[in-house]
Amino acid sequence: MNVLEFHSVHKRYYMAHALRGIDLAVARGKIVGLLGPNGAGKSTLLRIAAGLASPTSGSVRLMGRQLRPCDKRHIAYVPEVDNFYAWMTVRQAMEFESSMFGDMDVDDARSLLAELKLDPGKKVGALSRGQRAKLKLALAMSRAADLVLMDEPLAGIDPPSRAAILQTIASRYRAGEQAIIISTHEVLESEALFEDVVFLSSGRVVLSGHADQLREERGQSLNEIFAEVC
Repeated sequence: MNVLEFHSVHKRYYMAHALRGIDLAVARGKIVGLLGPNGAGKSTLLRIAAGLASPTSGSVRLMGRQLRPCDKRHIAYVPEVDNFYAWMTVRQAMEFESSMFGDMDVDDARSLLAELKLDPGKKVGALSRGQRAKLKLALAMSRAADLVLMDEPLAGIDPPSRAAILQTIASRYRAGEQAIIISTHEVLESEALFEDVVFLSSGRVVLSGHADQLREERGQSLNEIFAEVC
């Protein structure tokens, strides 16, 4: 079953086209890499999938139905920008997220925060960029969401934090139960995670398919394919 489907989705901002006729299907049980350079339309696509923006034309379906505002409860969205108040502690951020989304496993969130070495009493404003990325990830992966959307989770993050984030995604992913879409232009470090990939350039899908099949057919890594098609 497809968790998410885009059918001829266009998104236009005044005179600029962010997305130009996107057709996309994401099956349950897949980790999908949404790969493209900055400005390719990745963030716009994820915001539409999260129900935070509407397409100019085309349709979006979640689990076979037209995407509705109430469907946000099925979606965990990890934006590139910080979405917590600086005055909050890590614990307060977790409690706030739990109050917003009833599907969060608070015990699991506490365990994951400990694994990622995040001090519950530390203010969000005092966290490093890598620590804030870990916080966003921990709270998203502690939810029972059918669809997890991650927008550039590795951008600007130090190598140790990147490794911790990738390991957390791999270990906490509920195979067969959810779908994860990860947008990134940091392909080299993350490509081992991806089962399917979608290459996006100038608002269009320029290549998509099963990651291993594309590697075999082209005799290239995903990073090398990225450099060639994007």
